[in-house]
Parts: sequence; C-alpha cells; structure tokens
Amino acid sequence: MFGFLRGGPGRVTPAGAHERTSTTEAVLLDVREKSEWRAGHAPTAVHLPLGSLLAGASLPKAAQGRPVVAICRGGHRSRQAAKALAARGVDVVDVSGGMSAWQRAGLPVVDDRGRPGTVA
Repeated sequence: MFGFLRGGPGRVTPAGAHERTSTTEAVLLDVREKSEWRAGHAPTAVHLPLGSLLAGASLPKAAQGRPVVAICRGGHRSRQAAKALAARGVDVVDVSGGMSAWQRAGLPVVDDRGRPGTVA
C-alpha cells in the first residue's frame, strides 16, 4: 500500500501520518519508551517500545496485518523500527520529525489518561 523507496521504507509528514491513521487505512505505532508514551501520544496510536520490537516482540494486535506508520519523538527510532518491520515483511513508513513535528503541526496529543499531553 505505501510502497518502498530504494534504501528502505518511506517517510511521511505528520499530516500525512494523521490522514492515514485517522481512518482504518493504517495504524500509528509509537515506539518511544513507556514514560514518553504516558506523557503524550497521538490519540489513535498503539505502543511498542523500540527495544521490545528489536528484541522480536510481536506487533500489538491492532497493528497486525495492517499497514504501519511508525513514530517516535524526533524520527530516529521510528526509522530503525520501520527498517526492522520492513525486514519482517510489514508494509511500513515512518514519520519524519516524529511526535515533536506532530505536536508542532497542531495535531492532537493526549496523556495516558486521555487528557491533553506533552511530547517528552
């Protein structure tokens, strides 16, 4: 669905990620650490820390069999996650600029209680 660019999975802007994940097209996978996730994440995201993913953990059930948009704080970890997922055969892109760019774009961020959150 997303296709791959030479050299690895593609990248999308925060707006592109929001568009793809606010429908049932794709799932937003946040690969930051638990404390970062608790402070603030996209409302529709699912969570799997990069370390767990690289250690071979399965994708969360909501992400299995669906295109994935990986996101972290600034884009480095999500790039690693996208490469690892692509190697597993997952249709994946990552968000350029990560949650920092997501928040700067005015997209929603909630904490682990559903209240307005911050990007940590």
